[in-house]
Amino acid sequence: MVVQSGQDLEGRVPQACLWKGRHVEIVDGSTVLMADTCENQAVYPQHGNQKEGCGFPIARIVATFSLITGALKKLCFGDWKTHEVTLARQIYPTLASGTVVLGDALFGSYADFWLLLQDGLDGLFHIHGARKTDFRKGQRLGKGDHWATWIKPKQCPKGLPEAIYDQLPPTLTIRELKCRIIRKGFRTETLTLVTTLLDPVKYPKAELGQLFGLRWQVELDLRHLKTTMNMEFLHAESPAMVRKEIDAHLLAYNLMRILMWEAGMQHQVDPLRLSFQAAIQHLLNFIPQLVQAGRNKRLELINTLLVCIAKEKLPDRSGRHEPRVRKRRPKSFPLMQKPRHILRKRLVA
Repeated sequence: MVVQSGQDLEGRVPQACLWKGRHVEIVDGSTVLMADTCENQAVYPQHGNQKEGCGFPIARIVATFSLITGALKKLCFGDWKTHEVTLARQIYPTLASGTVVLGDALFGSYADFWLLLQDGLDGLFHIHGARKTDFRKGQRLGKGDHWATWIKPKQCPKGLPEAIYDQLPPTLTIRELKCRIIRKGFRTETLTLVTTLLDPVKYPKAELGQLFGLRWQVELDLRHLKTTMNMEFLHAESPAMVRKEIDAHLLAYNLMRILMWEAGMQHQVDPLRLSFQAAIQHLLNFIPQLVQAGRNKRLELINTLLVCIAKEKLPDRSGRHEPRVRKRRPKSFPLMQKPRHILRKRLVA
């Protein structure tokens, strides 16, 4: 149902709103905590740096979000030891052919480019810091833009199944391009991108740079999913219920995106420029009236709700940098260093 809700919303997107007629999805990963029970610890153990009884089970999640609607299209998760790339590789075969995938340098490996091409997909990623780029080599397409020949790794990378490694071709032709991002009031930033979109006429370098700049939308999507919708900590006490709790969060998130999309389309506002938090607050305020209203009154209330949501347009915040710091001071209680039952005995003694 979660996947279907995301696909249904994507199906409403007019062809003119797509990027060069193609759907674009952004991939990224994060982690969530859950209730500290024996059942959860057995499937999603706590981090190895934490003492037994002093931590919480951790699940690693990887999700893809629609660039146009912000809807969650697919999510995979495992324990914290599972690499994000491993989870992403489970998602690629489920994406519609022709989709362009955006991601950071973690997802732009030799094997992943080949896997994307096998599924009829294209990728655009930041180049990994360990890979060296020489624009004097390969077929030059323009300044800071060329086709490069990548060679198959001599050894199977960690986390890649041997069966997939054996299928990899000896070489891949990958497009490497250097983009300068110029923003008033900020230092000019230069990024080297890698992509399977090889045609420089159909996919100019400047447009690819602009597209990759939108990758940061996934950070907002994950923040809305985890923080705004309170999915950072799951209260279910068994893995089966954890799965159901995650599905409930994902479905609620997509339903909110559908509501915001309807508000934006009816009132000529970009749905991604609408406040997610304000949309939730307006919906909660309208729910008591919607439950008691008849059919005609309910339609009137829904239209009024869409008007309220459409008015919550966020200001243009392009180029804004915010430091990752906390203003609120944490409480002065010490961290738990021993299991709770031992600390209780000390209080009694």
